[in-house]
Amino acid sequence: MGTLSEDSVLRNSIKARLIATVVLSQVLLATGLILVGIFYTKRGLRQAFDAALHGRAMSVAALVRYPEDNQSGLIFDKSLVPTSLDSEHPDLWEVGLSDGSVFDHSSNWPAGLAMKPDGRSYWNFVWDGRPYRALLLRDVPILDQEQPKPISSPTLTLVYAATTSEMQAQLRIAGMSIAAASLFLLAATVLLAVVGIRRGLAPLQDLAARAAAVSTRNWEFQPSDAAIQTAELIPLTSAMQTMLAGLHRSFAQQREFLGNAAHELKTPVAILKSTLQSLLQKPRTSGEYQAGLQQALEDMDRLERLLQWMLRLTRAEQWAAGALRRDLQLVEVSNTCIEAMERLRPLADSRHINVELSTDGAICLRADPEDLALIWVNLLENAIRHSPEGGKIDVTLNHDHRPCALVCFEDRGSGIAASELPHVFERFHRGDPSRSRETGGFGLGLAIAKALAEAYGGTIRATSTVGQGTRMTVELPMDPTCP
Repeated sequence: MGTLSEDSVLRNSIKARLIATVVLSQVLLATGLILVGIFYTKRGLRQAFDAALHGRAMSVAALVRYPEDNQSGLIFDKSLVPTSLDSEHPDLWEVGLSDGSVFDHSSNWPAGLAMKPDGRSYWNFVWDGRPYRALLLRDVPILDQEQPKPISSPTLTLVYAATTSEMQAQLRIAGMSIAAASLFLLAATVLLAVVGIRRGLAPLQDLAARAAAVSTRNWEFQPSDAAIQTAELIPLTSAMQTMLAGLHRSFAQQREFLGNAAHELKTPVAILKSTLQSLLQKPRTSGEYQAGLQQALEDMDRLERLLQWMLRLTRAEQWAAGALRRDLQLVEVSNTCIEAMERLRPLADSRHINVELSTDGAICLRADPEDLALIWVNLLENAIRHSPEGGKIDVTLNHDHRPCALVCFEDRGSGIAASELPHVFERFHRGDPSRSRETGGFGLGLAIAKALAEAYGGTIRATSTVGQGTRMTVELPMDPTCP
């Protein structure tokens, strides 16, 4: 597998993704704030401008009055028109009557400037290269309160326009101010986010560094307090501790297995070698050669059995770990128990031990019948060897109203000490160190039974009372499709 490039690592970096997400979100937020700020600023400035425009238009309308001598007609004092909003660009105004006649207008009133035909009160236009905003007021009554109004009082139509250059300049200044403030806040927020993300990921980096220091020579894994106290890292820390503990245990078991296997193999090989060397030391008779070779064959048989048991244990553990898969058939459990009892009947009879089987009905599992028989053989042989002469062993089979098959082997032997009970399923473990090689035991039977039970998703446990006997219980899940 090739090494990843720096760009690829950066793209797949959690830190880079988090920073990019924060930056993008803050940019979107800043953009939204700028747009909203400009929108509401523009609306506020326009409302203020429209209010000022309306006030000036009404001021112009107030200059239209009736003559003091009660003569017919209206007079308009043009000299009292308020000053323009923009001193450099005079306002435009026109006063007329509602019948369409023009009463008066500003001196700079552009020729051809028409009122909007769509009836809107405000509208925008450009005149002399300048943007203007205009207001149209219709049916404005004469505001003169000093002179009596005639019975038929005319109404006014006013158009007042002022340049929006200053308003747009204020809008630009406000927009730039809002943008500058937003960009400053954006930079500060991104800086804080980057620092926070780096500090937040520091426990993860420290955890990775501590995990990288673990090796087959150093199994010490001590996560920092920050990693232990970080809620998001607690599951990862716990999983790593569990995984490393399992790996450590597995390596220890493998080393122990190799050491024990070497020790177990050393004895028959040494005896075989000694037997052959004794045959070669001096001339022997044919009978002596035959006896020596017979002894050598017995040692070879023991060596072959040990290798077969080790191979069977390895395969069972591989299957329990999911490395092997097989198509399984429906098996009636009581038949496999009977088969195991038949295999060990000569051993039980030689010690006058009675083995009784009781079952509460047919129980089926999806399994290899040879595997099940091997489990029962190992457990039954262990019970026979630890039962007193003329004793009794009970084998019970039931499902206890649960979706599991329970198979129990109970003897009435000397029992197992509490200190030994946790180790009975370990490989090459022997509760009686003085066991002679004539017993034929290797300390692998219970380990194989445990591995096979776990391969089928089951469990095996031992309970014992010293002086009263031992009970081995195997629990195997039943297939829901079984009748």
